[in-house]
Amino acid sequence: MHSFAQLLPIFEEEFLNSLPFPVAPVSLYEPCSYLLGLGGKRVRPIACLMSHELFGEIDEDAKNAAKAIELFHNFSLIHDDIMDKAPLRRGFPTVHAKYGLTSGILSGDVMCIYAYHCLSLVHRSLPQVLQLFNKTAIEVCEGQQMDMDFECRNDVSIEEYIHMITLKTSVLLATSMKIGALTGGATTGNADKLYEFGKHVGIAFQLQDDYLDAFGDAQKLGKQNGGDILANKKTFLLIKALELATDEQRTELLYWLEQSGAEKVNAILSLYRNIGVDVLCQHAVHHYSLLAFQYLEEVAVVSKRKEALHELASYLLLRDK
Repeated sequence: MHSFAQLLPIFEEEFLNSLPFPVAPVSLYEPCSYLLGLGGKRVRPIACLMSHELFGEIDEDAKNAAKAIELFHNFSLIHDDIMDKAPLRRGFPTVHAKYGLTSGILSGDVMCIYAYHCLSLVHRSLPQVLQLFNKTAIEVCEGQQMDMDFECRNDVSIEEYIHMITLKTSVLLATSMKIGALTGGATTGNADKLYEFGKHVGIAFQLQDDYLDAFGDAQKLGKQNGGDILANKKTFLLIKALELATDEQRTELLYWLEQSGAEKVNAILSLYRNIGVDVLCQHAVHHYSLLAFQYLEEVAVVSKRKEALHELASYLLLRDK
């Protein structure tokens, strides 16, 4: 078994050297290569390779599936950035900011189609893999729409929020692991356990992201705290605070949601601490982390072979930036 750190440079080199895009039209394909060249964590494709390796040697099926997953993920980022009107991605101009809205939309579209092209090159368990990939693609779109809809609501429940982040963020990681397992020859039971492992890691990861945006070390994060607060983004912290606040605290919180600037961030962070949602968020991270590791433990593979996936999940869930 290879670790994440061992597989990352191998995947990165092969992925970037085998991008399927033609040269022309430049305005369509250059934005695709530009975004993929900016790097990224590559967690999903490497998780696919690692899950595959639990059951068999990494082969072309695993590599093509991993490429498809990374292409799909980046397609979703291009379109998410357009919807969010985001100027930067990974510290560089977003595709639509650099190349224009039309190129952004079409480049995202074509990247999604090439993801399916890579997936079509998979031989083992292709019907199951394709069905799962299609289901996940639909769920990611549903999650993104729910996230956009939440912007206009102050009555979002924690259950709705967990469902949204499951669809928008978690299911693609879960699917990456299950596809890797299926192409590696895993039983349906083991593949399903890895799906649940990835799903719960993804939920915990997003909850930790909510926490770090508000309470993380700004120097380690490389940005100031409170970006979600300034954007009035519905996070676990805000939803739980609106749910648990006293009448006085709720009135104050709603007032600050209408404001802007550093004073707003400091005031809402103080309210979060007073209401106790900072602690509750960490409890939720711990809860979903425990569920994730329980599912990994149930995968019928000797424990030593699962150590690399356990280390990857621990890194993602215990990170401080």
